[in-house]
Amino acid sequence: MNFFIQSLFIVIPIFIILIVIEIIIAKKMGVKVNNPADMISSLSSGITNIAKDGLKFGILIISYSWLVKYITIYKLEPVWLAIIIAFIVQDFSGYWQHRMNHRVNIFWNRHIIHHSSEEFNLSCALRQGVSTIVRFGAIFMVPAALLGISPAIFAVLGPIHLFMQFWYHTRLINNMGWLEKFFVTPSHHRVHHAINEKYIDKNYGQILIIWDKLFGTFQLEIEEEKPVFGIIRPANTWNPIIINFKHAWQLLRDAYFAKEWKDKLRIWFMPTGWRPKDLEKLHPITTVDPESQIKYSTKNSYQLIIWSFLQMFITGALMLLMFSISSQISNITLLSLALFLILNVFSYTSMLDGRKKISITTDMIKLLFIFYIILSQDSNIEQFIKYSFIIFASYAIISTFGTLYFTKAEPRLNIS
Repeated sequence: MNFFIQSLFIVIPIFIILIVIEIIIAKKMGVKVNNPADMISSLSSGITNIAKDGLKFGILIISYSWLVKYITIYKLEPVWLAIIIAFIVQDFSGYWQHRMNHRVNIFWNRHIIHHSSEEFNLSCALRQGVSTIVRFGAIFMVPAALLGISPAIFAVLGPIHLFMQFWYHTRLINNMGWLEKFFVTPSHHRVHHAINEKYIDKNYGQILIIWDKLFGTFQLEIEEEKPVFGIIRPANTWNPIIINFKHAWQLLRDAYFAKEWKDKLRIWFMPTGWRPKDLEKLHPITTVDPESQIKYSTKNSYQLIIWSFLQMFITGALMLLMFSISSQISNITLLSLALFLILNVFSYTSMLDGRKKISITTDMIKLLFIFYIILSQDSNIEQFIKYSFIIFASYAIISTFGTLYFTKAEPRLNIS
């Protein structure tokens, strides 16, 4: 297993512990920072993202290894110095990718899931996308390639840099003094997640806040301006798979209905939210006013919330099991198991939305899918792999019965 996969077995328990600690502290402080359905949606999004990233599924436009091979002009020898420069380049690259994700229509679809929560807490830090298929971030890492910094350093530094962005997704930490001058803090990142007119499209930094100060995108959190979280066009669903492709689907619709061919083409690369003027009148989109935001809410039963949390934790455990056997199964089987997990997330989050028929249909597809995976395997596979597949199949059957039960037991939802 690569470093990213190995590190998951360490960081996932740490993240869970920190989320629980945040819940306990928030309760003692009398501050409501969590909505159970929203938390399930956030953590489930993290599971689908990790499953996709662990498979290294996607299209790589240009790799850092290729850059090192062909454009290195000087080999930087001291490892400690190479690590420092690599960190600065990694953070610089992260700033510009993050900024592009916010400012270009097609790239916003890669990032919309992370901002879709109308809460702000540690669990929403794990709202990460499965729609990032095309990768091009290496173009921002040319300075490191010119110095011949080894790709192995970034292979380790990349996941660490990502995990370091977890802690500042919280409302429980206020001003951090001198650290605010150099590093991204919870206060800075609350501004970034807010949809207030004064705050929107600010503070793109990931670890260092200096990039925002250098490039004119910095904004302090103002005590009189309470951040309102979410997205301008509300997701109105707990299903992270739907949220992942919601913006792309809207772009496709707009491109189809646009009268002018130039609009059909340029809509993908215009600033985020841009639409042809004729479509704004013919096909209006519901937007939210930060001053009168009504958060998405579904009145789920206590039993369904508990069941959904259980499904989420089992899905996460199955993901780790999948990675533990990844070196002993084919790439097709590995991809199929990841798709099974994504289907499962789609099913139980659809149930939280009250979309019972969709949930049942997805579970039936999921059942057929897992049994096809098992039947397509060689009969001589190792015993541990056989037991692993039995665990997957057993869970598929039990979860389907659970879906059937809640289809009958769960009252019709009153969704706001």
